[in-house]
Amino acid sequence: MSSADSPDVEAQRGDAESVDEDASVRSVDDAVLNVSNLHKHFGGIVAVDDTSFSVERGSITGLIGPNGAGKSTTFNCITGVYEPEEGSVTFDGTDITGWEPHQVANQGLVRTFQIARELPEMTVLENMMLAPKDQLGEHLWRSVLPGARGAVVEQERELREQAWETLEFFEIDHLAEEYAMNLSGGQRKLLDLARALQTDPEMLMLDEPMAGVNPTLEEKILDRIHALREDGYTFLIVEHDMDLIMEHCEHVIVMHQGGVLDEGTPEAIQSNEQVIEAYLGGEV
Repeated sequence: MSSADSPDVEAQRGDAESVDEDASVRSVDDAVLNVSNLHKHFGGIVAVDDTSFSVERGSITGLIGPNGAGKSTTFNCITGVYEPEEGSVTFDGTDITGWEPHQVANQGLVRTFQIARELPEMTVLENMMLAPKDQLGEHLWRSVLPGARGAVVEQERELREQAWETLEFFEIDHLAEEYAMNLSGGQRKLLDLARALQTDPEMLMLDEPMAGVNPTLEEKILDRIHALREDGYTFLIVEHDMDLIMEHCEHVIVMHQGGVLDEGTPEAIQSNEQVIEAYLGGEV
């Protein structure tokens, strides 16, 4: 992907990690995310039961399973929405188990939700401008004192330029002044992904990014995901569309009844009779 077609990832993240061309070769040493023996209960209901898996740095990994398999709860345990009763989550060598969601995001692990969470009464550009962390203008004294005001204005100018560049990359820059409430479902998903990129993440966890998206915008989202992966970003994607996962992910994790039923290449997963029975035979 040329620099004319994408945000300046080098400026945002430093040198990107190279992508292992042989996606079938996986080890803990290559993993940016390690989930180990997670347990989460809600009363007498076991939502996540001794779940363990890893996500290789620079990969697009799929997380699938029938409704009730524990995918969303696992996402929530990883990103701090829920605190697991047992187990651990390690991201980029740091134990983030039990961290608050904003702490996880500040560490570089950012997620989107099945239902886009834009601020509807703000414009697309304003939504984008809120996303970057460590903004000087968030401190009142820096906004008021003459000596500090210049730095605030300069950073805001840089963040605005970055936001425009990212909107252009996702081809929604023509919507910059549109209120987020007026966007279509697919456009909101694009905004959600663009806004997540503004936080300077290392890894993106996407919860059903194609849900409710028309085929044209779905193709655009997938193109952007692959382009970002080429620039070194890592993705973990929950999606019900089996064909989409098998076509676009090099590694697939299958959950069933709160645990990991199997994981491997798309070809291996599609030939596993237990997966076929649990996933394709289940309610999706």
